[in-house]
Amino acid sequence: MKIEQVIVHFVELPLKTPFETSFGVETVKSCWILELKSAGITGYAESVADVEPLYSEETHASVYYAWRNHILPRLIGQDLDSPESVRRILEPIRGNRMAKAAIEMAVWDWWAKSLNQPLSQLLQGDPQKTRIPVGVSIGIQPTDQALVDVAEQYLAQGYQRLKVKIKPGREFEPLSRLRRAVGDDVRIMADANSAYRLTDIPILKQLDSLNLMMLEQPLAEDDYVDHAQLAKEIDTPICLDESIRSAEDARRAISLGSAEIINIKVGRVGGLSEAKRIHNLAMEHQVPVWCGGMLETGIGRAHNLHLTTLPNFVLPGDTSASDRYFHEDIIANPFVLNSDGTLTVPTGPGIGVFPDSDKLNRFSTYHEAWDMPKAHLGGGKPNATTLGF
Repeated sequence: MKIEQVIVHFVELPLKTPFETSFGVETVKSCWILELKSAGITGYAESVADVEPLYSEETHASVYYAWRNHILPRLIGQDLDSPESVRRILEPIRGNRMAKAAIEMAVWDWWAKSLNQPLSQLLQGDPQKTRIPVGVSIGIQPTDQALVDVAEQYLAQGYQRLKVKIKPGREFEPLSRLRRAVGDDVRIMADANSAYRLTDIPILKQLDSLNLMMLEQPLAEDDYVDHAQLAKEIDTPICLDESIRSAEDARRAISLGSAEIINIKVGRVGGLSEAKRIHNLAMEHQVPVWCGGMLETGIGRAHNLHLTTLPNFVLPGDTSASDRYFHEDIIANPFVLNSDGTLTVPTGPGIGVFPDSDKLNRFSTYHEAWDMPKAHLGGGKPNATTLGF
């Protein structure tokens, strides 16, 4: 397979409500949607980078620059023999995992379509996992009662797990109020997004009384040793997110005792091939994994659902229904929550969903197409005013 054309769309989707984490507040989901074409087949993917380098070093601008100046030039004329070959070809390029992931994910989608099979089958997922249990992620709320009100709405809809964003000063009291309101049987976890330090052990130990599923990424992304120390000091299981960018990171974290659970985000780790490697390593060490979310559109959500058919994804992930974040998704058939708190894995070829052309055009502020190998790549940048970089 040789890539013939790549089309990128810069999408801005208004969120239904502001989403606050320890990094800041989001009111709009912006992302690159990528189309990769060859032999009459189109593979779709989404870049999960953000406007600012807060969750990751990568941004919309850096992803575009990497695609045009480094990644696509290496793929021009290459005869790909499998989706995994993308990872091998791009391995000399350091970092830029989100940029690499989007290209590789589009190739995975293309490849499954070329074989007329769902992506889950190509990934060797469990064919019995047709409905995936999902949870919901709740941003930091202005008051404790507001958190309870929002959480109860999602529980009434059927979501199987509540993930609550926390930050210093907004952790124990909101979570304690929530636990009292919903009872002991509801699965609750806390996500700190690296907001704490080892000196905060007394604060984090308070959370042990709340019977949380896990505490996600309490310390800085490179604090493997401190996470291991924290794990000895608290009873709540520690889950690592930002710290895990590769299978080697996962091996390091498991061997040090830094993580009892791992959150796998495809964009963060560089693509589906590396996500599978992390999944397999964790399964060998009996460390459960779950699929994290980045407020993706339906394109990214579809990739996530197919990935979670792998057997060691045993905990509800962040891949909620389309209407969790958006009044309108960009895909033709948005994801709808089933009554049992699951999402159905699409059964069509590839990721099984595709953009609605009208919505894609309506929510896109920029488009660009590169015909390969005729594209004059290198040295390019999009209109900075249009994109707000």
